[in-house]
Amino acid sequence: MKSTITAQRASAAPTKTARQSRAAGLRPGKTLLTALMLALGVMLLLPFVWMISTSFKTPLEVFEFPVKWIPEQWIWRHHINVWTGPMNFVSFYMNSLKVSIISTVGAVAFAALAAYGFSRVKFRGREPMFFIYLSMMMVPPQILFVPKFVLFEWMGIYNTHLALILPGMFTIFGVFLLRQFFVTVPQEISEAAFIDGAGHLRIFWHVILPLARAPLATLTILDFSWHWNDYENALIFLVDKGLYTVPLGLQNFVLENSVDYNGMMAAATAAMIPMILVFLIGQRFIIEGIASGAVKG
Repeated sequence: MKSTITAQRASAAPTKTARQSRAAGLRPGKTLLTALMLALGVMLLLPFVWMISTSFKTPLEVFEFPVKWIPEQWIWRHHINVWTGPMNFVSFYMNSLKVSIISTVGAVAFAALAAYGFSRVKFRGREPMFFIYLSMMMVPPQILFVPKFVLFEWMGIYNTHLALILPGMFTIFGVFLLRQFFVTVPQEISEAAFIDGAGHLRIFWHVILPLARAPLATLTILDFSWHWNDYENALIFLVDKGLYTVPLGLQNFVLENSVDYNGMMAAATAAMIPMILVFLIGQRFIIEGIASGAVKG
């Protein structure tokens, strides 16, 4: 018995040693990859650091070289002027919140319903219809500006926020993202709910949606950022200055003979706050989805 145990330990020893040697061999590669990713992350953050730093500088310090990342004297006047000055930035901010929140809520709701229909409801021509719907992603949005302009003028919603909200409630990418997740949910769950007397709407609300928190949070973050940063549609379909969103409002810092870079950077810094809050709220669900997927895999 002792000889058997000794033989097993002896056979296991080389295996353990081999694993340790392989792990030691991977450490330099992992260290190099980590250093590379850290350097790339720092490079991506530098423009944001410069933006925040510039918002607290004097106009003469904006283009100093070498760059002073930390101002010698912190100037709060630019941030105060953004909210209390004549630029009317509060109105732009509220308009962007209105358009982004309503559009995002509608886009997530409609995308979830459409994705459920394409993934869980069997009907004739479902796959060809989904393929045709998905192929619309290849159409550049700039091609649709003129048809949408004519349509919105006919509907009477040109130069209103509805011209941004109604098209924003439909997202092809969102339907594709959620549909791909709904397909992975076992059909046995829906069949069990059908046996218990549940219909499609009840299954969708009580069974499928609770399992889709991670893709829903991902779509919410992406869609909100798209609407918040949308410049082209607001530029084309909004005329009155009182309806301007934040991307259009930043143009007010371009003066007749110069550009107020400090005020523009202060406004851009303020514009980042909603996106950061949305990400901080939704990242927990994304991390939970990644962790649960790793456990299942």
